[in-house]
Amino acid sequence: MDCNTLLNEFQIVKVLLVDTQTKSLVLLGKINSQDAIVTFEKTAFSASLENNAQFKLQDILESTKLINHNDIYFWSMGLLVQDLDAAPGTKVNLIYPATEKHIRKYETQKLHMVRETAEMYEQKVAPFVETQKGDRIQWVYNIIFKDKESESFVHNNTDPQNGFVLLPDMKWDQKTMNALYLVAIVRRTDISSVRDLNSSHIEYLEGILRKIKEATCEAFVMEEDELRVFVHYQPSYYHFHIHVVNVAHPGLGSGLNVGKAILLDDIIDNLKLCSDYYQRKTLTYHLGELHPLWEILKN
Repeated sequence: MDCNTLLNEFQIVKVLLVDTQTKSLVLLGKINSQDAIVTFEKTAFSASLENNAQFKLQDILESTKLINHNDIYFWSMGLLVQDLDAAPGTKVNLIYPATEKHIRKYETQKLHMVRETAEMYEQKVAPFVETQKGDRIQWVYNIIFKDKESESFVHNNTDPQNGFVLLPDMKWDQKTMNALYLVAIVRRTDISSVRDLNSSHIEYLEGILRKIKEATCEAFVMEEDELRVFVHYQPSYYHFHIHVVNVAHPGLGSGLNVGKAILLDDIIDNLKLCSDYYQRKTLTYHLGELHPLWEILKN
């Protein structure tokens, strides 16, 4: 069954999220009596318009309605000219069937800052992490072991110990270069998060960072200092992966915030300073009340 057919069968249950910063809408619904999530993200203006004095305003603006004006200032609402190939109005993502974890991830929720000590990690978080593996991240294994999405791979090193797959993140429309967003998923399965890293991984991480920059810059004609390379803690799934975005990226919701993103360069430097830095460090991060880990840590 193709995506269009599934979307046509989607029955809205409720709105999970309206994000005015990222211009996105997340809906919970049903397809064949199973939960499904549809995300709409407004697309960016085409980069081809930049430094292009040949196009006319009518090429992008269909009609307007005046809101108000004052002296030389006018503000209006407008309808844009849209074309599914050249100028689509929105990017649509579908998760089907969606699990309770997906619903909790996208639903509007109150956030809290957590100070996770090494003892808290060992006693509370590490056991939780083990429950989040196996079938819960089958889609990750499909990419690294079964070459799912291989047509979009930017880089693929099949070495089981040092290899990784670099591919576009589903949040990127693969057209807007300022919003470039890739993810590198490692092939080894013994690293769940930054908490598992120690000085023995320094050379490994340096090699991945170097190759990420080389492959990305070659594929998209960029300079290395135009890339922001980082990991998340807590991550959205517990198989080590690295985020790669254009440093000019306008925003990823909370994905670039302090309390979520840790630069890979800083991780490497910290491990050089202290071999077991991430086994000893108290890590501060934000956590939503609907995240299953919050139930474990809130007290």
